[in-house]
Amino acid sequence: MKYILKGLGCANCAGKMEEKINRLDEIKTASINFTTKTLMFEVNENVNENELISKIDEIVKSIEPDVKLQEVNSKKEKSKEENEEDDDDDDDEDEGKIALAKIAISGILCLLGIFLNINEKFKFVIFLISYIIIGYDIVFKAIKNMFKGKVFDETFLMSIATIGAMLIGEFKEAVAVMLFYKIGEFFQDKAVDHSRKSIAELMDIRPDYANLKIKDKIEKVSPDEVNIGDIIVVKTGEKIPLDGVIIEGSSFVDTVALTGESVPREVKVNDEVLSGMINTRSLLTIQVTKAFENSTVSKILELVENTSNRKAKTEKFITKFAKIYTPIVVALAVLIAILPPLIVPNATFSEWIYRALVCLVISCPCALVISIPLSYFGGIGCASKKGILLKGSNYLEALNNVDTIVFDKTGTLTKGVFKVTEIVPILNHTKEEILEYCAYAESFSNHPIATSILNEYNKMVDKEKVKDYEEISGYGIKANIFGKEVLVGSHKLFNDEKIEYSKKKINGTTVHLAINKEYCGYIVISDIIKEDSKDAIRKLKELGIRKTVMLTGDNKTVAEEIAKELKVDDYKAELLPVQKVEEVEKLLQDKKSNQNLVFVGDGINDAPVITRADIGISMGGIGSDSAIEASDVVIMTDETSKIATAIKIAKKTRKIVVSNITLAMLIKIIAISLGIVGITSIWQAVIADVGVTIVAVINSLRCLNIKD
Repeated sequence: MKYILKGLGCANCAGKMEEKINRLDEIKTASINFTTKTLMFEVNENVNENELISKIDEIVKSIEPDVKLQEVNSKKEKSKEENEEDDDDDDDEDEGKIALAKIAISGILCLLGIFLNINEKFKFVIFLISYIIIGYDIVFKAIKNMFKGKVFDETFLMSIATIGAMLIGEFKEAVAVMLFYKIGEFFQDKAVDHSRKSIAELMDIRPDYANLKIKDKIEKVSPDEVNIGDIIVVKTGEKIPLDGVIIEGSSFVDTVALTGESVPREVKVNDEVLSGMINTRSLLTIQVTKAFENSTVSKILELVENTSNRKAKTEKFITKFAKIYTPIVVALAVLIAILPPLIVPNATFSEWIYRALVCLVISCPCALVISIPLSYFGGIGCASKKGILLKGSNYLEALNNVDTIVFDKTGTLTKGVFKVTEIVPILNHTKEEILEYCAYAESFSNHPIATSILNEYNKMVDKEKVKDYEEISGYGIKANIFGKEVLVGSHKLFNDEKIEYSKKKINGTTVHLAINKEYCGYIVISDIIKEDSKDAIRKLKELGIRKTVMLTGDNKTVAEEIAKELKVDDYKAELLPVQKVEEVEKLLQDKKSNQNLVFVGDGINDAPVITRADIGISMGGIGSDSAIEASDVVIMTDETSKIATAIKIAKKTRKIVVSNITLAMLIKIIAISLGIVGITSIWQAVIADVGVTIVAVINSLRCLNIKD
C-alpha cells in the first residue's frame, strides 16, 4: 500500500515514523521516502486496514502533527494527487513568504535592540518581542514534543540553547541564534525542495492525457480511461500515453526518457511503441495493447518510487546513528555545563553553560539524515534517465563491490538475432527437405533459433501435421511429422539417441536432423556480436572488475570464438539452465565475502541464475514483466556497456555520500571542540550546523548529473 505524507518536511522525523510503523504487529515492512514524501508498506494477513491506518496516522501525528496521510490506490487518485501537489507548492510558497516576513521583522527589531542607545529594560522587551516573533513556533513545538516523551529533537535543542542563553543574560545572542536558525532552515527547505523538483523532473515521463479515437471524433481523456484494443492518436510533440502497435503512420520517436538513447528511433506500421516515448515527426495512430497500470511508463515509475523499500547499508546506519548521536551530545553538554565549574579554578557556571549550549546547537544530525537519502535517490534517478533501473539503493551500493561479472551469451553479449547461414544435406536428402522438417519441428517453439529457421522457411506451417511434440530443454525436439519420427536438436540429443552425426568443426550453432533414426544433415545458424560488447568488457576491466565469465548453451566452437574476440577471462559452453546455476555457485564460493558477483542475462530464460547471483541484471527489459520481476537491475536497452555506466554511477554516488558524511562530521567535531574551549559562539554554531546541511544537500544534487 502507498500513502502520501502531505506536509512532511523533516527527514529525521521521517526516520522516526518509519521505525515506529515497522514496530506495529500488523506490518511486514514499511519504508518512508523523504524525497518523494511517500510511505510504502506491506501488511500481514487478516489485518483490519481501517484500524491499521488509524494507528499509522496516530504515529505520524505524534511526530509531525501537521502531516496528513493520503492514500494513493488508483491512477485517478494519482492524477488528483498531482493536482494537490500543485496546491501544496502554492501553500509552500505562501508559507515561504510568511517565514521571510517574520525573519525581516524579527531581524529589524534585533538590530534596533543592538544599536539603539536605550534603557536595558526596553532593550530586553525589544529582544523578547523579536524572539517571540521568530521562535515561538519552535518553542511551542518543543514543549508539545516533551509532553509526548520526545526530548532529543531539533526543536528541543534550539529551545534549550536560546532560552538558556537568555537566562544567562545573552539576550541578543539568543535572538540572533534563533534568527540565524530560521534563515538557515528557510534556505535548507529551499535546497531540499529544489532537490525534490530536480528528481521529479528527471522522472517526468508520466503522460498527461491520451487522444482517444471514438468513431470519427478525437476525445482527450486520462490515460487510465483507455482500454486494451482502443485506438489512440499521437500528434507531433506529444508523449505516447500507452503501449501499443502502430496501425497507421510512420515517424521518429524520442526514447531518451526511457532508455537514455539520444538518437530518435524510426517507427512504422506494425511496430510496437511504448508509453513515455515522444512522437517527433508526424501523426501516429496506435492500437493500445496494455492498460495504463501495466504500461511501460507505469512500471518504470513504480519501480523508481519503490526503491526506498530497499535502503543502502549507509542509509540504515545513518538512521541508527542519528538515534544515539544526539542523546550522547546532550549528555556531553550536561557534563560540560556542570563539571568544569566544580573542578576548574575560577570557572563560572554561566560561562560553561554557554559552551554547553554551543554543543547542543551543533549536535543536530540533519545534514546526514537529509543529504544521504537524497544522494542515493538522485543516483537512482540519474541511472533511470540513462535507461538503467535499480530496484533499490542497496543494489546501487552493492555495485561498488563487484568482483566478478558472469554473462549469458545470447541476447546479452550477442544480439540474439539468429540467421540461417548454411544448410548441409546428407545422402539423398535435399536442402529444402531439411529446412521443411526443421521448420515444422520448431513451429511450437519461441526460441530465437526456432524463429530464424521459420523465417528462412518463410512458408505457412500446418501444425496439424505435427504430432507427439516433445521439447527437451537444452537438447532439442522430438515429434512425429508427416507420419515420421523426427529428431531436431544439438549433438547431445543425438548422443543420447545413439545416432551418428557430423562432427565437423563449425563456427555457428548447429541444428541436426534425423528422420526415422537416420541422420539427414544439419543447419548452421549464426548469431551476431553486439557492437558495444567488446567495448563493454574493456570498460569493466578499467573499472577494476577482476573476472569476466561467459556461460552459454551453445557449442564449444562458437563459445570459444566469441570469448576470444571479446577477451572475456573464461567461458563455459554447452550448458543446460541448471548447469548455469551450478557454475555460478562455484564462482560464488571462489569470491571473497565482501565482494559481489553479477549475472547478466535476458531475465526470462535465465531467471533461476539471475536470482542466485548477488546482483541479477536483465538486458533489454523494457516492456518485459518477467525481466523486471527476476532481476535487481534492468538495462532497458540492449547495450551491454550500460553495465559499466551503472557501476560508474554507483561509485560516484558513494563518493558523494562519503564526502557528505566526512564534511558533516568534520565540521561538527571542529565546532564542538572550539565551543568547548570557548572559541565558537552560539550563532557561529548555528551557521556551522545549518550551513553544512545546505552544502550537503547541494552536493547531493551532483548525483543527478553523473556522466557516463
